[in-house]
Amino acid sequence: MKSVIVLMGFLLLVMLVALLGGLATGQGVRDWYPTLSKPSWTPPAWLFGPVWTLLYLGMAVSGWLVWREAEARGMGWSGVKWAMILFALQLVLNAGWSWLFFAWRMPGWALVEIVVLWCAILVTSLLFFRVSTTAGILLVPYLMWVSFAALLNGAIWRMN
Repeated sequence: MKSVIVLMGFLLLVMLVALLGGLATGQGVRDWYPTLSKPSWTPPAWLFGPVWTLLYLGMAVSGWLVWREAEARGMGWSGVKWAMILFALQLVLNAGWSWLFFAWRMPGWALVEIVVLWCAILVTSLLFFRVSTTAGILLVPYLMWVSFAALLNGAIWRMN
């Protein structure tokens, strides 16, 4: 039962991050983003919601798997402290990017921030791999999507 409660906690945490990012994104997506010059390889708008939903789900399950494996091995919090700190940091950076890019309309600063986010995801994934291979693998699509998003962010900043 404890494991299910912790999983729900991870899901709620990630949903909160998605909500905070969504609050920042809404107005900018409607009013500002459509006016920007974008590269021809920009994905259609409808794709972002489903992709982010799957990525957020993967993040939550990944965090939960690391917690569960640490519990099973008797590692406790101290054994995964840095992995979880980095996990939390990348969540903060994830929401922060939406505010920089969409709400505050600062694609140059958003580009700097997304590079930091990318590094945080990479380190989190590597730390997660040490505890649970599956948890590390679940962060790979997220890292790939953020890699693509960084390229898109950079192109949009350059073109505008």
